[in-house]
Amino acid sequence: MAMPKGPQAFPRDEYLRRLSAVKLEMKRRETDVLVVTSPSNITYLTGYTAKSGYVPQGLVVSLKEDEPTFLTRRMDAPAALHQMFMDTGRVIGYSENLVGHPEMDGFDVIIDFLHEHNCARGGLGLEAKSLASQTVEKFKSKMPEAKMVDFSNAITWIRLVKSDLEISVMKEAAAITDAGMLRAKEVIRPGLRESDAAAEIIATLVRGANGKAGTGLSGFYLCASPRSATAHIPWSEDVFRNGSQINLEFGGQRHGYVSALMRTFSIGKSSDRLRRIHEAEVAGLEAALGAAKPGATCGDVAAAFNSTFKKRGFIKESRCGYPIGIDWLESTASLKEGDHTVLQPNMTFHLMLGNWVDEDFGYVISETFRVTHTGAQAFSNLPRQLFEL
Repeated sequence: MAMPKGPQAFPRDEYLRRLSAVKLEMKRRETDVLVVTSPSNITYLTGYTAKSGYVPQGLVVSLKEDEPTFLTRRMDAPAALHQMFMDTGRVIGYSENLVGHPEMDGFDVIIDFLHEHNCARGGLGLEAKSLASQTVEKFKSKMPEAKMVDFSNAITWIRLVKSDLEISVMKEAAAITDAGMLRAKEVIRPGLRESDAAAEIIATLVRGANGKAGTGLSGFYLCASPRSATAHIPWSEDVFRNGSQINLEFGGQRHGYVSALMRTFSIGKSSDRLRRIHEAEVAGLEAALGAAKPGATCGDVAAAFNSTFKKRGFIKESRCGYPIGIDWLESTASLKEGDHTVLQPNMTFHLMLGNWVDEDFGYVISETFRVTHTGAQAFSNLPRQLFEL
C-alpha cells in the first residue's frame, strides 16, 4: 500500500507562491538550479517537518520545473511522501549503504541526480554556510562546469515577510503558548519538582488549544531560583520553594511555526528589585511596540526600548529580539540599534526582553508580534504582569 498524503498545512498555491519568490531570486543571482539543505527552508517550501537533516538531504529547485525534487535517506522518504505537497514521484530515497560510508554519502546521490537531469552546467546554488566545507568542495570537484552561487540565507530573507496564511498559523501557535503559560500558573507551587511542572506545561503545548494540537516542540526553558540569572537551561531536579523566582520561555508550535513567549513568576511577594525591573521592562516593551510600524527600522524599535528602559535606571546588553517563524529563529535582521532593516507588514518578531543583570539575578518578558499596516499586533492575549503565586 502506498504512503497516503497527510493533511497539508497550506494549500498547493501557497507553496507555489513561495517557490515563485525563490525562483525570482534565483534568476536575479543567475542560478539555474538550487539545492536547498536548510531544514527550515525545506519546511517552508514543501511542508516537511520530519527531523531527517542529521544526514545529507537536499531539495532540488529548478527554474524549468514547477515542483522541486527531494532526495533523502530511504528510511525518511515515507515521511516526505506523507507531508510534502509535491507529486510522490518527486521524493527519492537513497540507499542505506551510504549512511556511515567512509567515502560517499547522500550528497553524491544529489550530484548524480543533477548530472542525470542535465543540471551540471550553468548556475548552481548552494546554501554554503550550512554545509561542511568538504561538501562544498565535493560539489565543485564533481561539477566542474557549474558556476557555484552562494545562496546562504537567501530563502530565510524571503521568509521574513509572512503570508496571511502563515500569520493565521502563528496565531494558532500563540494560543497554544498562552495555554502553556496559564498551565504554569496553575501548577507551580512550593514543593513541586521543576520537572513535574515542565511535564504539565509541555503536555499542554502538545495537547494544544482551541481544537488545534501542538504539532511539535521547540525550545523550552525553565530557569528557577537559584538559577534565575541563566538564559537557556532546562528544568532541574530541584523543587520550588517559597520565594522562588521562575523565568519561563517557550513557544507553541503549529506545522513548524512557533510563537514564543517569556514571563516571570514569583512564589510569594516579589522583591522590590524584581518589581522595579518588571515595571521598567513593561514600559520599554510598550514603547518598542509603539515604534514598530511600516517604514521604521529594526533599530528604531530597539532604540525605543533602550531609551525608555535607561530612563528608569536599567540597561539591557543583549539585543531586543529577532525574526521568528519556522523553528523559532530566523537568522536575518535583529531588533538592535544600528540595524537598518525596514519593517514591512506581516514581518514577525520575538520582542525578547530578557535581561540577565548579575550572576544571581535575571528577569524575562517578551511578546511575539507582527507588523501590521498601521503598527504592531502582539499574538499573545496574556497580561504583561509579574505573576505572583
